[in-house]
Amino acid sequence: MNVQRTKPVAPVAASRVTAGVTFAARLAFENIGHSFNAHRQTLADISFAAEPGEVLCLLGPSGSGKTTLLRIAAGIEPQTSGRVLLNDREIAGPSVFLPPEQRSIGLVFQDFALFPHLTILDNVRFGLTALSREEARREAHIALSRVGLEHHAQSFPHVLSGGEQQRVALARALAPRPAVLLMDEPFSGLDSRLKDSVRAETLAILRESRATAIVVTHDAEEAMRLGDRIALLKSGRLVQAGRAEELYLKPANLFVAGFFSELNLFDARVRDGTADTPVGKVAASGFTEGAQVTIAVRMSGFDVSEDAGGAEARILSRRYLGVVELIEFAVSGAENPVRARIRCGALSPNARDIWLSLRKSDVLVFETGDENA
Repeated sequence: MNVQRTKPVAPVAASRVTAGVTFAARLAFENIGHSFNAHRQTLADISFAAEPGEVLCLLGPSGSGKTTLLRIAAGIEPQTSGRVLLNDREIAGPSVFLPPEQRSIGLVFQDFALFPHLTILDNVRFGLTALSREEARREAHIALSRVGLEHHAQSFPHVLSGGEQQRVALARALAPRPAVLLMDEPFSGLDSRLKDSVRAETLAILRESRATAIVVTHDAEEAMRLGDRIALLKSGRLVQAGRAEELYLKPANLFVAGFFSELNLFDARVRDGTADTPVGKVAASGFTEGAQVTIAVRMSGFDVSEDAGGAEARILSRRYLGVVELIEFAVSGAENPVRARIRCGALSPNARDIWLSLRKSDVLVFETGDENA
């Protein structure tokens, strides 16, 4: 697959037609469990819902059960327990299991799954079996126009870039005008230079079509860019669900905090409502006196100065990254080097011994041992 072409995507938006409106549905998972055998449970008691017209990102590390949950929603994989409901109608559960073609749910695969021997038009037309040949061609042309690729109707997949193939897969999924669209890591195969523009274009198309969408990703930043809400999974369990700012600012536990930010971790005990760390004192209200806590400081959580004040630190390494520098410090009392992202120009080129102070908004306190809560 050719993913090196960097043909701009955004300008195409001006030439495409407005996406046909679907009747968005509410897709709900109730106490979903799944296992391949008695010794391997992949999902445990998963409950959440994607609301009508919402883009919900299903986020988590590899092996957390994201794709399995998507396959259950699509009807490709049966769950072991629980129910799937579409607008409060059970489509998969103890008493019913609708086949994929009866669910009004579209699916975009990670590898796009385009047929290499069919034209782009025929790829998009492939699933429109309920329509006459002429009606199917018309709907396929409309779907290609929505994604700005009608001029490629008679081309074959191999001549398209990765970004264009992704848009063909999206057009094919939207052509039947599903109530819910499922997307399994749809941008993972794209050149990094294309991702931003293709994601923005995809989001615009989803907004126009008004279909409810669930997008699987392992990239926290991508989930924050795309999702109205995020559901974070770990080891087959739902850890936290909510808006991006809720998960970032008020993470349920250390795992959630670490998934959205690189962290510096310090162990401490609570004394008089504070916890003392090598980089300064931290407020720890709400914890019992003497409690063992873990202080998490994001890499963006440090202010630096070459004038005395704060925690003394020595620069071990610094890497120029453009807008910021990635710097490692040695701090007395810290077992590991402290890592920080500092705006370029904040320190002189020859700085060595400096002082650190904390930004309260980037400091989080957790009871030690809650990593898997």
